[in-house]
Amino acid sequence: MGFNCGIVGLPNVGKSTLFNALTATQAAEAANYPFCTIEPNIGRVAVPDDRLDILARLASSAKIVPTQLEFVDIAGLVRGASKGEGLGNQFLAHIRAVDAIAQVLRCFEDGNVTHVEGSIDPIRDAETVETELMLADLESLEKRRVAAEKKAKGADKEAKAQLAVIEPILEALKAGKPARTVVLPRESAPIVKDLQLLTAKPVLFVCNVEEAAAAKGNAFSARAADYASRQGAQCVVISAAIESEVAQLASEAERREFLATLGLKETGLARIIRAGYRLLDLVTFFTVGPKEAHAWTVRQGAKAPQAAGVIHSDFEKGFIRAEVISYADYVASGGETQAKEAGKMRLEGADYTLQDGDILHVRFNL
Repeated sequence: MGFNCGIVGLPNVGKSTLFNALTATQAAEAANYPFCTIEPNIGRVAVPDDRLDILARLASSAKIVPTQLEFVDIAGLVRGASKGEGLGNQFLAHIRAVDAIAQVLRCFEDGNVTHVEGSIDPIRDAETVETELMLADLESLEKRRVAAEKKAKGADKEAKAQLAVIEPILEALKAGKPARTVVLPRESAPIVKDLQLLTAKPVLFVCNVEEAAAAKGNAFSARAADYASRQGAQCVVISAAIESEVAQLASEAERREFLATLGLKETGLARIIRAGYRLLDLVTFFTVGPKEAHAWTVRQGAKAPQAAGVIHSDFEKGFIRAEVISYADYVASGGETQAKEAGKMRLEGADYTLQDGDILHVRFNL
């Protein structure tokens, strides 16, 4: 089960530098000119979770396997992308394929790095991207509405249900509001997903600041944070340059020491990954034993059989029940055996909704 987050923004805001640091590779060429990223680069990164280390220690696990997120570095957008300007069509197609958007905003001055708009203004940049995405959604929905209206005249129930979703979203887009601001009934979710709307995707704003502002941000990032708050979005401040340096250090001790000299307790990347995880509405569960401690990812609200299927498809097909211990009970008891002896292990059936931190052992039969 893959979950991915697209890194987007205008050219030369630090997208590829951030991607390189996230994936600790030089897979994406960072260069001082627009469109140095044409095909999207893809990298998987571990989600930081201290719980996994604690569980591994208690179970004397020989191996630790963290859960992961996929980040996609997408080509820079420019004004007119919705009409095909720049790499517009490719850009929009690549965004449709991701689950969430991490929009990088340039919040630093540097005369050696050109800005496509000629000046630094993160709010203008954010609105440029949002406007192009809304225009693309508007054009797409207008076409879909015409087709749905024709079918609805013939008493097509699916077309009528689709129109009930399309109409309020179109109204919002025409008023300059993205699709994600429209409140719809829960049962409409499959229809919204099928529409593949760019502005329905959750957004995280990443403020790329200069090294000196990495700890507290600057005036540009403060404005961006206020903008994100008004949009109901999350915002993270990082220095892509610093993150790139940290990613090249050989050991964890070196990284911690380097960050400490800059007044930082953790990397900005860790904050981005965790924010992306929350953005996608994900929860973590674990399988723990002497061979390995493994973290897994499911959507909030997933049932036990779905979680079992993430481990192995056969587990979902032949699911009988799951042995479940909460993380708090596992740790407080000192391990699996002690938790069972204390009566902290529960047998849960197919209707059980997985909770963040659950330790699972799946019983199945094929």
